[in-house]
Amino acid sequence: MSKQRILTGITTTGTPHLGNYVGAIRPAIEASHNSENDSFLFLADYHALIKCQEPKLVHQSTKEVAATWLALGLDTDNTVFYRQSDIREIPELTWLLSCVCGKGLMNRAHAYKGAVDANVANDEDPDKAITMGLFSYPVLMAADIVMFGANKVPVGKDQIQHVEMARDMAQRFNHIYASKKQPILTLPEYVVDDNVAVLQGLDGRKMSKSYGNTIPLFLTEKQLQKHINKIQTNLLEPGEAKDPDTSTVFQIWQAFANEAQTAEMRQAFADGIGWGDAKKRLFALINEEIGEARERYNELLKQPEEIEAELQKGAEKARKYSQTMMEKVRQSVGIYGLK
Repeated sequence: MSKQRILTGITTTGTPHLGNYVGAIRPAIEASHNSENDSFLFLADYHALIKCQEPKLVHQSTKEVAATWLALGLDTDNTVFYRQSDIREIPELTWLLSCVCGKGLMNRAHAYKGAVDANVANDEDPDKAITMGLFSYPVLMAADIVMFGANKVPVGKDQIQHVEMARDMAQRFNHIYASKKQPILTLPEYVVDDNVAVLQGLDGRKMSKSYGNTIPLFLTEKQLQKHINKIQTNLLEPGEAKDPDTSTVFQIWQAFANEAQTAEMRQAFADGIGWGDAKKRLFALINEEIGEARERYNELLKQPEEIEAELQKGAEKARKYSQTMMEKVRQSVGIYGLK
């Protein structure tokens, strides 16, 4: 039985937070230790340029994101762990996919439509501040996916459209350039794990850098406790029963706790645990899970050459795939040496 090829990208904007850890990092690291999977994991620094035009921030984020995954135990021998910009074939494939991708498909992209709608709502020109990077980044994402023949792409529900678009582009490319018996590009499928938690942030909304409500993953113990103390709660006093199902404190607890710990905290809410006590317990639970990795993370940040060596090792593995793929693709579109 052939291995499932799974591909995941992480945009290098900002510092990883608890929501990233629970929703994407922890499941992918677990998958990296499963020899039945063929895992490709990359730092999406080209994608970062769409949102962030501060070079130092993109560079620092690349270091922090890579250090995070390595500190948490990513198996880089059983995974292809690479930086997107090290794979020079990706922009080339992006262009070739652009030449088969209908503009109408890009017009329907959620991010582009959202930006246009926001401009219209503010009585601005519909295309104000919309770059071609924002408009066409689903093509870059498609190149990321089909370059490595990914079968499965784990995503949140808000990213399903991008995998469907990648599938459309691969299908169109195959229709034009490949025989029915021998397709060139693999058609990817999205995977949404409903069991993966989407964490709430300090204000009760989804934890997101864009909301400024995150709890960074590797804060010092003192800063972690301070952030947890900022989580919004209601005015119920100690001794008054509290509803765990509407509580951000409980929701984050559940993402880190085992079944017995979850049941215990649910009972504590029913018994009227004070918010201060609940937050102290939450800090202890999170700190226990990430404390050791935090030390390793801080060591790695002082040794960026160690991070770079891992990324170059991954790039070398990735380029064996990308170079082979691009030879096939170039041949299929008629771009190759004259004989």
